[in-house]
Amino acid sequence: MYIKNSNLDLEEFGKAKSSEYQDNKPFPHIVIKDMFSNDILDKVLDEFPDLRSSEGKLSYDNEHELKLASRGEDHFGPETKHFLHFLNSRPFIVFLEEMTGINGLIPDPHFFGGGLHELKNGGFLNIHADFNRHPKMQLDRRLNLLIYLNKDWKPENGGQFELWDKEMKECHVDVVPEFNTMAMFSTTDYSYHGNPNPINCEEGNSRKSIALYYYTNGRPDEEINPGLEDHSTLFKIRPGQLLRNTQSKTSIKQTIALFIPPILFKIRDRLFR
Repeated sequence: MYIKNSNLDLEEFGKAKSSEYQDNKPFPHIVIKDMFSNDILDKVLDEFPDLRSSEGKLSYDNEHELKLASRGEDHFGPETKHFLHFLNSRPFIVFLEEMTGINGLIPDPHFFGGGLHELKNGGFLNIHADFNRHPKMQLDRRLNLLIYLNKDWKPENGGQFELWDKEMKECHVDVVPEFNTMAMFSTTDYSYHGNPNPINCEEGNSRKSIALYYYTNGRPDEEINPGLEDHSTLFKIRPGQLLRNTQSKTSIKQTIALFIPPILFKIRDRLFR
């Protein structure tokens, strides 16, 4: 069984948690600890690849994020594949619908943007609202589910999951990404979240998580932001936060090249052949 309590009725559990989820501030969300079998998550953790050295992974390195992610099912081991397929199954979808009040949820078999996420030392993800349309299925993104796989993780290790209000004035939720912790929230243009505190852990360790996204065919009119019907990630900056400087030696050389006549580069190249 993938659920820790084998006698748990997922549909009834979703109903029992619905008020808590839907009433939480700054927007509907919930954090649930120890819901899944530790044995299953241990197997997923054992299969978790070193995404830095994996071929075909997604790598993000800019002023707003420094992170690694899997692509599709390419990096899933057999236990990981079975577990993520369970999270996309009808019994789990019914649980999600009962808790969130969002009917007609559709899982993503492509795991676009989801799957396995990893942050090495220094890694972070600034506060943001997510892309709102699936590029292949053309469905509306409505729900994010995150499961953390980090044992003995302390606040000083960074990577806390944060939820911010619409005005970006206050952080309402600050979750240490500990092993077998699930965070879930409704996805809108104003569901500002992220893990902006850089990772600080021992060499060889990293912040590991599973991310799944769920969609519907259309969304309520009150969630449609005119002019932003189809957008990519919308990043925000915390009060007083400075953006990471991503200027590289290459960009410096490119800047210098703007002010040096091309003939001088040709003369240099001839001299040093």
